[in-house]
Amino acid sequence: MGRHVQFTQTHLILQLTGFTGFFALKRKVTIDYRSIKNVFVDYFDAPLWMLRMPGTSIAPLHIYEGSFKYANDWYFLSFEKRDHLINMELDGHDKYRYVIFQIDNPTEVAAEIRKRIAVSD
Repeated sequence: MGRHVQFTQTHLILQLTGFTGFFALKRKVTIDYRSIKNVFVDYFDAPLWMLRMPGTSIAPLHIYEGSFKYANDWYFLSFEKRDHLINMELDGHDKYRYVIFQIDNPTEVAAEIRKRIAVSD
């Protein structure tokens, strides 16, 4: 899987490597812990009329990589399946309102994000 999460003192960095980064047209997304409003592990069904801006999507296979816009909100999506995804709702990020991605051990990663959010408050 071409995604890795790096935790710094003040930011979460989602690193995209290999073909994942190529198809997302982005190599990393940096998120200040203070801008993370909510984080949970769940499924995500991308809206049918979501616009790629830029990114790659193969909707029938549930593959989404990159930046998307829907209903005046920006999403960063990086996954190849619909379930067991980290869903983050952001408030105050310079671009994204939602960041949703697939990663190994999503429950443990979400717990670590929640722990870091609590410390940054």
